[in-house]
Amino acid sequence: MSMLLVYTQEGELLELHRDQREIAERLAPIGVRFERWKANRELPWSATQEEVLEAYKEEVNRIVEEFAFKAIDVVSLTPDHPKKQELRQMFLSEHTHSDFEVRFFVEGSGTFYLHPQERVYALLCQKGDFVSVPSNMPHWFDMGTEPFFKAIRFFTLPEGWVAHFTGSDIATRIPSHDQILQLL
Repeated sequence: MSMLLVYTQEGELLELHRDQREIAERLAPIGVRFERWKANRELPWSATQEEVLEAYKEEVNRIVEEFAFKAIDVVSLTPDHPKKQELRQMFLSEHTHSDFEVRFFVEGSGTFYLHPQERVYALLCQKGDFVSVPSNMPHWFDMGTEPFFKAIRFFTLPEGWVAHFTGSDIATRIPSHDQILQLL
């Protein structure tokens, strides 16, 4: 189940939303797009990039056309990955991108933390969730201490994921992905 939690910058919980429509409506004013997608068939964890993209072909084609994406790939991470801590740390600091950050969760979960103004929006994404974070929005991502996810990534810039770190320590004041999962 997806969740949206809205916090003060000091980490005080102000709002909690579990309904997909409410989540999308609450995120729209800050420019974040949130949708639910369904595969046209069941996919095993071992599904290849081609099989994943084919299972979500209609949605992928619609989004590619709308945003003029230049590259798409499928990434996955599991708890047995030898560099899971290093990879987690890379995304945990607040940063921005000159490109949209667009992800679709094929399996598993992760939490996007969006910091557009004086609030932090923690969006727990799970299987079937599509999220588009606008360019230049301060944010970070937490996959948890035992990451488990497979996601489609979309890029408009040929260089792909390039972060511009803000230097803020705000991520240390907001509950982690693991803590948010406990609220399910």
